[in-house]
Amino acid sequence: MPKIGDSGEMELSEEHQSLNRQGKVWFLIFSGIMLISFSFLVYQLMDIQVFHHEEFNNKAKERHVKTIVMDPRRGNILDARGNLLATSLFVKTVCADPSMIGPYGSDLAKALSSSLEIEEGLLRTKLKPKLYRDSNGTLCTNKFVVLKRKVTRKKWQEITESINQIDFGIDESNLTRGQKQLISRAKRSIHTLSKKDQLRLYPGRRLASHVLGFVGGVDHTGKEGIESVLDSKLTGTQGWRITEADSRRREVVSFRQQDVAARNGLNVRLTIDSGIQHIVESELDKAMAKHRPKGMTVIIVVPSTGEIVAMANRPDFDPNNPGSYPAGHRRNRAVTDIAEPGSTFKAVTVAAALNERQVSLGTVFNCEGGAFYYGGRRLRDDHSYSRLNVKEIIKKSSNIGSAKIALGLGSAKLHQYISEFGFGERTRINLPGEVRGTLHPLARWNKLSITRVPMGHEVTATPIQMVMMFSAVANKGKLMRPKLLRQLEDEQGKVVVRYHSESVRQVVSSETALKVTEALKTVVQPGGTAVRAGMGYFSVAGKTGTAQKAIRGRYVPGKYYSSFVGFFPADRPVLCIYVALDEPTGDYYASQTAAPIFRSIAERSASYLGVRPDLVVPNSVVSRSGGR
Repeated sequence: MPKIGDSGEMELSEEHQSLNRQGKVWFLIFSGIMLISFSFLVYQLMDIQVFHHEEFNNKAKERHVKTIVMDPRRGNILDARGNLLATSLFVKTVCADPSMIGPYGSDLAKALSSSLEIEEGLLRTKLKPKLYRDSNGTLCTNKFVVLKRKVTRKKWQEITESINQIDFGIDESNLTRGQKQLISRAKRSIHTLSKKDQLRLYPGRRLASHVLGFVGGVDHTGKEGIESVLDSKLTGTQGWRITEADSRRREVVSFRQQDVAARNGLNVRLTIDSGIQHIVESELDKAMAKHRPKGMTVIIVVPSTGEIVAMANRPDFDPNNPGSYPAGHRRNRAVTDIAEPGSTFKAVTVAAALNERQVSLGTVFNCEGGAFYYGGRRLRDDHSYSRLNVKEIIKKSSNIGSAKIALGLGSAKLHQYISEFGFGERTRINLPGEVRGTLHPLARWNKLSITRVPMGHEVTATPIQMVMMFSAVANKGKLMRPKLLRQLEDEQGKVVVRYHSESVRQVVSSETALKVTEALKTVVQPGGTAVRAGMGYFSVAGKTGTAQKAIRGRYVPGKYYSSFVGFFPADRPVLCIYVALDEPTGDYYASQTAAPIFRSIAERSASYLGVRPDLVVPNSVVSRSGGR
């Protein structure tokens, strides 16, 4: 028989076995959980390290590796004497993080409204957090808003001081730590972008605006004028820096991998003289008020080199704020607008005939008493002339005399010289938008063309073509390419590129040019059509032109293009000046409008440059009347 002790031991053994079985079950469960967890962890590691290694590696680099692009400073534009015409300043973009502002938006708006030049209510609206849902449907608040662009460093210092001095209406000595953190976050919410922007400044404002052009767009590129033509030279080359940042996005300088400095843009030195440019523009403003034309253009050239020392148009614009002006104000009429030149073109006809030895200055023509019939049509002069020699034809601006000179020369030769003087082709000036003008092929000339073209009809020309043609006469018959660029310089003023004067061709001989000059000198003398262009101590050679404007093939009554182009001193020219008025009001003859403007500009420019007079006894203007 079993003993009682044995029974107890059996019960204990069964209980122990039961506990062992439970322990094994829990162990198996725990082992399973651990195995599953470990497997999941291994899978996650495999997913991160193998399957998505590249993706997470790139995200880590994005967070800790920074590529900083360093923009170059845009180069300056200088005049011939080194005066600053255009420059650039690095500026900041002021932003805010509305999510950090908390309840202090009104205080910030009130304090910063004046400094940011933004109406307080509008600024308060910008600083107010706005809720929205992202692509995943998560509710978010905006963390970025631009408050003001193009803020100078000095202005940003003022804004920073305004932020530091904000009175939130709370006794800061009694603030809790949490309140202090909220105020600190609100102040830090106003910040600037790390990327620098540039502000293009034109110190002279409207001075030479059509020559300089302007910049615009996000990429800050040149849009017109020299800014556009030399954009790649002015822009420079970007630099970059690859470095690492800590968890607070601060650069760790010791981990900097690449550091390539930006190369700033080159400085451009023009042939423009801002002193003469100012003289021209001040006289233009006076003439605009007096004659109220649709537009005006003045160009001044050094005949021997082709250098343009002044170029101005009206209406004009301020390149500091070009968007405030109509597109027509930004058009450079000197190279984009064409018109029939009128009687100024007679100089081409006479130069061609003299060079071909078809006439001399003393050759006499019958001017038919003011009415000449050719091809069944009548050609008239403003005054009744009987017999005039070539010099007098220029002096009196006889249409009939010019037509008869051309008839003796022939259409082919006349067309040839017109072309060689540069008409019908671009001058290749370094400005955008230049047009060719109109010179019809000989095949399109009709039987009347030989009598109409010599007086500046049936052809159109730009102001730059006209001034370069007269400069060729002043330059002993040699046509020059207009020169607007003198050199490119680096930041230290070292010349990188130098531009030289370029001769296009010898159009007429120097002897012919001197004869044409002799004839043109009579135009400003008593009895000539431009006595009002005469200068006191300088001899002047020039020609007036008053052309009735043609619109859609028909001449329009009351609409005229009046111009005068001349050079001084006549026998050793320093400057050649072109003046044109498009549809002047009231007096429209060039002798009454363009000629006096020429004289004012020429006299002031001669004084500015210190040109030596060539007349001992000054010219006395005995008549204020004149013809075309």
